[in-house]
Amino acid sequence: MEALTITGHGKHQVLLPWQRVQVNGPSMVPTLRHGDVVIAWHGRRIRPGDVVLARFVSMPNRLVVKRVVHREGDGWWLASDNPFAGGDSESHGVAEVLARVVVRVAPGRPRRVR
Repeated sequence: MEALTITGHGKHQVLLPWQRVQVNGPSMVPTLRHGDVVIAWHGRRIRPGDVVLARFVSMPNRLVVKRVVHREGDGWWLASDNPFAGGDSESHGVAEVLARVVVRVAPGRPRRVR
C-alpha cells in the first residue's frame, strides 16, 4: 500500500502525509497484531524506538512494519518486537524508512503506537 502520490516531470509528490496500513503476520506482537490497521505518517522525524513503515533495500517491492533500532549508513536497522518471528534487519539488512506509525485505528478503540 503506497501513499497517494502524483507524478510530474520525473518526480513524485505526496498528496496526503498519512497512509492506512494493515499489519500482516506476528512479527510486531505484542505491540501490533495480525489484522491491526495503523496510520503511518510520512515526513515525521524518525528516532530509535519508533515503529515505522519501511522497505528493506534487499526487498524493494515489500513494505514492512518494524521498530527502529539505529541508523546504519544510508539506512536504518530494524527489529521485530516478536524475537521469534524474524524477518527484520538480521535477515534482510538495512531498510529505507518511509513513515512513522503513529496510531492503531482498528480493531477496537484507536490508540497511540509506541
